[in-house]
Amino acid sequence: MKAYQQGWTLRRRVVALLGVVVVLLLGLAAAEAAVAAKNRENIDAVLLKTGPLRVQAQELMSVLLDQETSVRGYAVNGDRRDLEPYQEGVKREQTLAASIRDLSADYPDVRRSLDVVEQQTAQWRTQVAEPVITTVERDGAAAGQALITDATRQQFDGIRTSVNTLQDEILTVRQETADRVNSTSNALVVLLVIAALVVTTAGVVMLLSLDRILIRPLAALVSQVREVADGDYRHHIEGSGPPEFRRLAEDIDQMRMKIARELDEVREARERIEWVNSQLQKQAEELTRSNRDLEQFAYVASHDLQEPLRKVASFCQLLQRRYAGQLDERADQYIAFAVDGAQRMQRLINDLLAFSRIGRLTTGFTEVDLNKVMGDVAGQTEAALQYADADLTWGEMPTIRGEEPLLTNLLVNLVSNSVKFRRADVPPKVHVSARLVGDEWEISCRDNGIGIEPEFADKIFVIFQRLHSKDAYPGTGIGLAIVKKIVEYHGGRVWVDTDADEGTTIRFTLPALEADIEAAKAAEAAKDGDAADDAEPAEAPAAEAAEGDPAGVGRQPDGEAREEPPAEADRHGTNGGMKETVG
Repeated sequence: MKAYQQGWTLRRRVVALLGVVVVLLLGLAAAEAAVAAKNRENIDAVLLKTGPLRVQAQELMSVLLDQETSVRGYAVNGDRRDLEPYQEGVKREQTLAASIRDLSADYPDVRRSLDVVEQQTAQWRTQVAEPVITTVERDGAAAGQALITDATRQQFDGIRTSVNTLQDEILTVRQETADRVNSTSNALVVLLVIAALVVTTAGVVMLLSLDRILIRPLAALVSQVREVADGDYRHHIEGSGPPEFRRLAEDIDQMRMKIARELDEVREARERIEWVNSQLQKQAEELTRSNRDLEQFAYVASHDLQEPLRKVASFCQLLQRRYAGQLDERADQYIAFAVDGAQRMQRLINDLLAFSRIGRLTTGFTEVDLNKVMGDVAGQTEAALQYADADLTWGEMPTIRGEEPLLTNLLVNLVSNSVKFRRADVPPKVHVSARLVGDEWEISCRDNGIGIEPEFADKIFVIFQRLHSKDAYPGTGIGLAIVKKIVEYHGGRVWVDTDADEGTTIRFTLPALEADIEAAKAAEAAKDGDAADDAEPAEAPAAEAAEGDPAGVGRQPDGEAREEPPAEADRHGTNGGMKETVG
């Protein structure tokens, strides 16, 4: 540990180098920001101050010339309309002077020149323009023209000279500002070049430092470790460079010494390892052979066993039909046992094959309308429903993504189980409904049968698990296992609702389409808005009807499914003369 504490660590060295670079770059960035701000200020001064000042000074000169020309013209003609340029020029002169004064707030020489121009202009109007206008109005044009002399012309030439001086001051200020723009732009370029040099220098220093403190020590350590890896377990490993590498070299050397101490033990155990490897090889070969046998068995079970099993069942049934009553009672019993066993074996093989094919033989997911699926389920279970005088109903079902044959098989199994496990002397009633919970559809199959004890709620989904003898309720005990596998294949889960008051309620979930989720959110938002505006209590929705008699399934008040004419039956989604009705 003492060696590890000597010198700066690699992290500390890298952080120090990066810290210096970051400080330099931050300083350069601050300087560049200041220079850029100053450069922007100078550019704004050129574009927004000195440029408009130059234009307005030229316009001021033009306005003054218009005034002088207007006064001279009025003195010659005596026409009042000749004074309009003079009057407009006076107003424009005042506007331009105010604007120039605002723009030259930072330029005192320009403002002083402007003051001189304003003083001379005011003096010219007082001494020349206004007396000429008054004289012409009183004594006529000849009298006014006599007032315009060489002295008055020289006085206006003085105004022109002052305006030129003002323009020269503006040009001087503009040139100084442009020079400052060039200066700050050059400084900005220099700072950018310095920043590039700093980054380049830092990169070179970083590469050289990494080569000296990282790459070379690491390469030396790798070379020593490679010698040990080649079999020289007596070679002492010594580290160099940062404390981390020296500590790593010490740890590796300790590992080397431990390996050297244990090398003899490894050599002694080699024979045992080789023996274990040979046993593993034999087991692997046995497992491969067993897998081939299992594949062959699956092929035989799905193909070869079906034919002799069908033949045994067929001939046993022929014996039963032809010789029933002709032999003694025990012979009839034996034949019945044989027929039942063959049929049960056939059902068991078919169920096992169906269970193994789920998720393996796939047609791909598509959008499946469960309303149509429920119609197919009603058709497939028609015989069982009529035999048990059962009533199958279902509410509005959603559209989901899945495999239609598997979903049909799922619901057929649930409906068949509900009909099979019915109570004596109680007409079976099966209802399938769906509701959106979050981003999943929760689908329920509820019946009024014998029910399931809570302690067996998980056991019924295990393959070949039966809660009753085959004499009481026929079947292979694989139906709900198929249900569970289909639901999980579609990304859902299945369970028994142990809180059901009567019969059995099996619920399972299936992922909902994005459109259904968005529509549910929009409906919920609209419902919240309506509830805030409406002070009257809303009526209970049809979906909250009595649990034993769901709303919207076309029933009479006594609870029985009503008989409808064919047109009405088609409109409500029923299947003609059968008792199954849908909402």
